[in-house]
Amino acid sequence: QVQLVESGGGLVQPGGSLRLSCLVSGSIFSLFDMGWYRQAPGKQRELVASIGSGTNTNYAESVKGRFTISRDNTKNTVYLQMDRLNAEDTAVYYCTAHPIVPPGAKDYWGQGTQVTVSS
Repeated sequence: QVQLVESGGGLVQPGGSLRLSCLVSGSIFSLFDMGWYRQAPGKQRELVASIGSGTNTNYAESVKGRFTISRDNTKNTVYLQMDRLNAEDTAVYYCTAHPIVPPGAKDYWGQGTQVTVSS
């Protein structure tokens, strides 16, 4: 059974930094494309960043240059380094794992971790 456990959220002042981690268990980590989504109150869930099994990355325009996604296949972990945080980054952040194979396989989601940016 695949499980994703996020950690690293919390309260941070504007301009500060946080690093989120997502530990994946129950399958071969390198066979997943990984992503981070977020959902702010009253808003739809949105993709923040993704990283493929080959480490190619993509970012939402709103976080480009401030957030960095990375993965460590030896630790079954994906990270989201968030710098220069602002109030608009306040949301619940979710880790997701998309299986490369088989085609059409369902995605797996973590339980979410709260990030609050406030002075």
